[in-house]
Amino acid sequence: MALIKKLSFFPGKGLLELSLGLQLMARDIRSFLSRSWEAGMGDVMSDNILTEYYIPDYILVPGSEPKKPLRIPSCPVLVFINSKSGGQLGGDLLLTYRSVLNKKQVFDLRETKPDKVLHQIFATLGTLEQHGDVLAPAIQNSLRIIVAGGDGTAGWLLGVISDLKLPQPPPVATVPLGTGNNLPFSFGWGKKNPGTDCQSVLSFLEQVKNAKEMKIDSWHIIMRMRAPTEGSCDPIAPLELPHSLHAFHRISQTDKLNMEGYHTYRGGFWNYFSMGMDAQISYAFHSERKLHPEKFRNQLINQSTYIKLGCTQSWLSSPFHPSSLNVAQLTKVMIMKKQGQWEDLNIPRSIKSIVCLNLPSFSGGFNPWGKPYRKKYRDRGFTPSFVDDGLIEIVGFRNVLHGLVLLAPNGHGTRLAQANAVRFEFNKGAADHTFMRMDGEPWKQPLPVDDDTVVVEISHFGQVSMLATPFCRSKSVHDPSSPTSCCDEDNEDSTDEGESPDDWEEKRKFGAADSFKFPTEFDLTHLS
Repeated sequence: MALIKKLSFFPGKGLLELSLGLQLMARDIRSFLSRSWEAGMGDVMSDNILTEYYIPDYILVPGSEPKKPLRIPSCPVLVFINSKSGGQLGGDLLLTYRSVLNKKQVFDLRETKPDKVLHQIFATLGTLEQHGDVLAPAIQNSLRIIVAGGDGTAGWLLGVISDLKLPQPPPVATVPLGTGNNLPFSFGWGKKNPGTDCQSVLSFLEQVKNAKEMKIDSWHIIMRMRAPTEGSCDPIAPLELPHSLHAFHRISQTDKLNMEGYHTYRGGFWNYFSMGMDAQISYAFHSERKLHPEKFRNQLINQSTYIKLGCTQSWLSSPFHPSSLNVAQLTKVMIMKKQGQWEDLNIPRSIKSIVCLNLPSFSGGFNPWGKPYRKKYRDRGFTPSFVDDGLIEIVGFRNVLHGLVLLAPNGHGTRLAQANAVRFEFNKGAADHTFMRMDGEPWKQPLPVDDDTVVVEISHFGQVSMLATPFCRSKSVHDPSSPTSCCDEDNEDSTDEGESPDDWEEKRKFGAADSFKFPTEFDLTHLS
């Protein structure tokens, strides 16, 4: 009633007064909702949709005493938002979520690191459960996480959740705030930047509540190299690696990888790792955005910039530039199909970019693996692409023009292999650096100039849980509706099932060239 009186105070007033009044209302709603929970009166707000997602303060604050709320949320959420993603959208989305939920369950990744937040919250939940709190175990069992940002931001959260080693890790829903948005697109959350108004947020929360859980493979990456203290990597500093790739100090003194003067990095990825031309274009884009962030406020502008960079970085580069070198000149590639048995992978000399792919979305929604003919399935042992089968697909591209084949229905790159592990060995050779990227985050990788060897190894490392909508494009090997074999020749040229005219128009307009130039993830795993 007090809230209604506040509204009635503003008829005839100006927009400024009305705006201030609405802000006061939002503050009072949050305060009242918090007090209701704290007093064990959760049922008072039973007609308010927010109670389904709301987590009270005492759950989020260390050292709290157990309480006995009368209502338990059916879909409690923790929300992590990169406020700098999507131009102004990240900041706007942060404000909206904080206006409809408890502000303490919505986190700005520019101010708070997710590893500290999740460690603290799960420690508090465990302590409260031990002291007989009823709500704590209910939240642990039904908690869902929302992460809003680019693919790199989503990978960061997935890495943190993996490191927690929880018996029941919370599933993750992704809000597409990046440029490529491959992770959200793979699980049906779309690839266009979302609305930030209250109704859009409530609609997304409803989707989160109804989404199904889906397991996907995690890929571990380990890299050993000499770490330079300076170099020509500006404006991105040398070894400014993705969030999910960090120094690894737990190698024993007797381990052959523990070489004096070398550094070992470990991390993980869930979408893809790429090396070569595509990563170079992505690096150029990120470098330009770091120098001139004011020019990158719009998803459409960002995608157009990728196209321009693709032309200048790949088509018009010097024949002596690293982008002109093929993968075979830069590295030796080995794969593992049977446990403990490495074999050399023959890379055609025309291949300038190699992608290790886990999900069916690359460069803004394209599937470089495609759907192999049944004959190729028999002759080369290929299988359909599943996200939870312990196999990673390895695809090559010759140049940006080759990437344009992804525009065609069921277009694909050069299928090289499917494997349980991949190993890259770089020795002194034709270039002093190359470019890599992992789940949307590129970097400039120094290569040996002496008799050193840089080793990057990718291997399967468990699974994480994602949330998928009915529009999910990823396929599970355990899903009865998933294909069990590759497609027939008659179906090879058919369009993807469920592709909308808008999707096709976007492909036609921007093309593979657009996203193809921004490999977004750098993946590293165990070294042998």
